[in-house]
Amino acid sequence: MATTAFAKGKTTTDNTDVNISPDTEAVAEHDMNVYGPGYTDGDKFEGLTRKVGFDCMIPPHALEVSYDKTTHIIFPAEISYVDLGNENLVAGLADGAKNVLRVKSAFKRFKTETNLSVITTDGSFYSFNVKFAKEPLLLNIEMTDFLHDGEAVNRPNNAQEIYLERLGSESPMLVKLIMKSIHKQNKREIKHIGSKRFGVQFLLKSIYTNNGLLYFHTEIKNTSNIAFDIDYVSFKIVDKKVIKRTAMQEQVLEPLRAQNYVTVVSGKQSERTVFALEKFTIPDDKQLVIEVAEKEGGRHQSFVVENEDIVRANVIDELSIQ
Repeated sequence: MATTAFAKGKTTTDNTDVNISPDTEAVAEHDMNVYGPGYTDGDKFEGLTRKVGFDCMIPPHALEVSYDKTTHIIFPAEISYVDLGNENLVAGLADGAKNVLRVKSAFKRFKTETNLSVITTDGSFYSFNVKFAKEPLLLNIEMTDFLHDGEAVNRPNNAQEIYLERLGSESPMLVKLIMKSIHKQNKREIKHIGSKRFGVQFLLKSIYTNNGLLYFHTEIKNTSNIAFDIDYVSFKIVDKKVIKRTAMQEQVLEPLRAQNYVTVVSGKQSERTVFALEKFTIPDDKQLVIEVAEKEGGRHQSFVVENEDIVRANVIDELSIQ
């Protein structure tokens, strides 16, 4: 997480206003000192300036906080950044949860409205205007994913245009749409790569590429009556000739995203997952091994992907993404 924000408040010495946030009354004077006597509350600027219009604004959500009660906000993805408007708020991740933010007032009351901003790992930006309320109307809030089922979503309320370093130049929103579309269309374009043992089959159905990323569509079929509990799925580039491989001879590739990643495949059931990885190619003397391991079991499955399979990856047609 880039920053888990915490704000610490200060108490005043006024006996009638104990533990009350000190409101600044000299805002205009401060701005005059900073910007000079020609400061005019932002309506006029020196030189040629274009005013930011409402069409560029992400409308903030209204949020009430209290000193005696904690407000929890549940986001559809892991939180990577939090910013608090001022010291009137205190916030942090809920223990054991990476997508739940707890927020409360740092003082027994405060007068001026402040704000709160949150970025999640799916590229969503959330904005809140925050005010104090002795009894907040909403204490547990679940934010809606832009890509959820339903057409009444007001996209600017959580515009998903934040580009994350791990995804390079690709928009997280587009990555999620691509993975969702690959999973939905469920095309088997590769028919020669897979493994089958002990009633469990592990298949590579297709490989796609778009804007510096590779998408691997896999499927696990469990034809046995015993559930297959997944310990991990790994992507490794290994030497072809070395039978007894060591850590020095393996290059582990970490998936950046996964669509429908499951931890168990029930008996007589199948599950499909789409993994997104950074684009790569494989030298002639190496190969890609994709492995799924059974937790506390011996039905591990793995198959080999050659470089020629990678370079034949299908190009994503963004216009056909559903």
